[in-house]
Amino acid sequence: MKRQYILIFVLSIIFISHSARAQMGSISGLVVDRSTQEPLPAANMQVLGTTLGASTNTEGEFTLASVPVGDYRIRVSLVGYEPLVLSDIIVATGRPTELRIQLVQSEIGLEGVEVRASYFQKSPDAPVSVQKLSYEEIRRSPGGFEDVIRAISVLPGVAQVQVGRNDLVVRGGAPGENLFILDNVEIPNINHFGAQGSGGGSLSYVNLDFVRETSFSTGGFGVRYGDRLSSVLNIDLRDGRSDQIGGKATIAATQFGLNIEGPVNQDGSFIFSARRSYLDFIFKSAGFSFVPEYWDFLGRVNYRVDPLNEVSFMAIGAIDDVNFFDRDAEDRFDNSRVLGTEQRQYASGLSLRHLFNRGFATFTLGRSFITYDGTQRDSLLNPIFANQSDESETSLRADVVYKISSSSEFSAGWIMKRARFRANLALPGFVTTFGDSLNVQVTDFATAATKGGAYAQLSQRFLDRFVLTAGGRLEYFDLLSTKFAFGPRASLSYEINPVTTVTGTFGMYHQSPSYIWLVANRENRELDPIRADQYILGVEHLLRPDLKVRVEGFIKDYRRYPASLQRPYLVLANTGAGYSGTEDNFSAFGFDRLASEGKGYASGVELLIQKKLSEFPLYGLASFTWSRTRFTALDGIERPGTFDQEYLFNLSLGYQFDERWEASFKFRYASGRPYTPFTSTGAQRVAEYNSQRVKAGHGMDIRVDRRWNFAAWDLIAYLDIQNVYNNKYSGGVRWNAREQRVETNENAIGLLPSIGISAEF
Repeated sequence: MKRQYILIFVLSIIFISHSARAQMGSISGLVVDRSTQEPLPAANMQVLGTTLGASTNTEGEFTLASVPVGDYRIRVSLVGYEPLVLSDIIVATGRPTELRIQLVQSEIGLEGVEVRASYFQKSPDAPVSVQKLSYEEIRRSPGGFEDVIRAISVLPGVAQVQVGRNDLVVRGGAPGENLFILDNVEIPNINHFGAQGSGGGSLSYVNLDFVRETSFSTGGFGVRYGDRLSSVLNIDLRDGRSDQIGGKATIAATQFGLNIEGPVNQDGSFIFSARRSYLDFIFKSAGFSFVPEYWDFLGRVNYRVDPLNEVSFMAIGAIDDVNFFDRDAEDRFDNSRVLGTEQRQYASGLSLRHLFNRGFATFTLGRSFITYDGTQRDSLLNPIFANQSDESETSLRADVVYKISSSSEFSAGWIMKRARFRANLALPGFVTTFGDSLNVQVTDFATAATKGGAYAQLSQRFLDRFVLTAGGRLEYFDLLSTKFAFGPRASLSYEINPVTTVTGTFGMYHQSPSYIWLVANRENRELDPIRADQYILGVEHLLRPDLKVRVEGFIKDYRRYPASLQRPYLVLANTGAGYSGTEDNFSAFGFDRLASEGKGYASGVELLIQKKLSEFPLYGLASFTWSRTRFTALDGIERPGTFDQEYLFNLSLGYQFDERWEASFKFRYASGRPYTPFTSTGAQRVAEYNSQRVKAGHGMDIRVDRRWNFAAWDLIAYLDIQNVYNNKYSGGVRWNAREQRVETNENAIGLLPSIGISAEF
């Protein structure tokens, strides 16, 4: 069957190739000051490798008409600003290319130094551990399913716990320590089939077609973000096309969908998409005993009220269902090891951005909601666990940025949330593999809470080469006995020369316990906010404008992590990945009586080498991480963290043959994670907790892309082959109660060729 699909795909390419002809497209956009968001007139735009160019008008706008279709690089320059080169500018016939370009004011005062335009841009409020990825860089990532989460998993310090899951472990932190922000709205989880109280899932439900840019911070992020300890993923959506109604139909690796976008009179635009999975077909053909199915939706409208004010509204939602097939005893046994959760979730945000002299302010009214309907049954279909609960947050936030002078920038803001949680939980008489007994019964539980945060930050350049950024953030959560937590943060950068920078960062970060941890046992409201102190030292050097090298060392000092009084070996930093349930003794739900007495640390060194697409059409990224993570629970014994992986290596390379063809591959390697061995009866001993390691995980994906451009539409087709050498090991060890033996989990799908076709019009 796989061979038939590939043959049809190749024949289709040959047929379409004879029909496509060279066409023309256009590039337009807006150039603004990064700090103030004010439009910049007289900025020069040069399409490298051509004679095409333009300048922005008094409103910062520019247009390049009659551009031959292809992949371009644009150099943007303006007196007083750092020049910038934008790569991966795709010009096609199906939709005009529209850009929003932000320039950073230049403060280099070294005489006789020529400032070269770089492909990389840094922000003063995020001097370390930040990586920006464009839409095109994410789209063509091999084995990435055009998924934002899977694209960033190749970055240094980032590990994926399990094959086929989006549970990110950032510098040793648990999956629940990551913050997701979409169009200025904080979302608890952006994944289908997410784990409650955590941040992972199977696949992101954000439609990449509408993503303008992502910014991912693996640590040391500024005071604007809070209530998370490890990372921040900020996703900015683009505006809809402004010329006419258009759209895109897609059949991708795991789903098919339709996008529609267009203008709302001359001052606004809209985007909308609906997608549905066909994972049910893949899982059935692979012989799985259960099938996940999902829908997701995304809509956005923006309207420019006047030159100083713009309003936007965003809404996103997902519907996730799991169907079990208990056809025989084998299926019932396999399904008894799975916690199936049907979910309904949405998020929305109404934002107003107001420009004023030398600054801007943003106000956002946000709302997020998710409901869980989860069950797990034994092999005789008797219930083990039932969970019906929902979480919602309504938030109002305000952010202000003010440019005091050419060398000083001040920012401040606040966010207030009204949260509600309802739950019905049942876990009667469950005995863990360590011999602990859990008995949970929660009926019609409901509570409300108020959360909030406020921050202020000042960034100051001095002595030409130094940049100091310092600020503080105050957190508030009224369900805890310790309601307030304050965290100072500061960074100092030194520019050795225009291409080499050294930066040191310190920050104190706090995170509130998950809502689900506060439900089963009311005494858990005595918990304190979790705390992590981060220390980072990094050096970044541009070998050439399109090639950078970055080395960073980090230390994370965890304090006051919730630890179980009932299971004195368990600290909740070691939970939150996978599908929970019996596989991890329901540890991630925090049903135990907890105390804020767990502690730990993570430390390591990271190397990043990144090459942007340029006149030499090779692009890619290589990352290497050495790290170690240790946690101590109430028994006082320091052990390796469950997500401790000492060595991570990722290599992703691509080559663009011409404007029509490109190919890429990705190789990943991760040393084995700790686990607790089983006895001959299937029990586990506390004395051996996390004392052994699973085998190292590795795999390779390859991808080939082909583009066609027609008179009024364009087509992209790709062949993506995941797990090329068919490594079926998924990185786990578990007990098979039916056969009374230990088994390594080598039942991953293995070699998986995927075909994707997108038609844009």
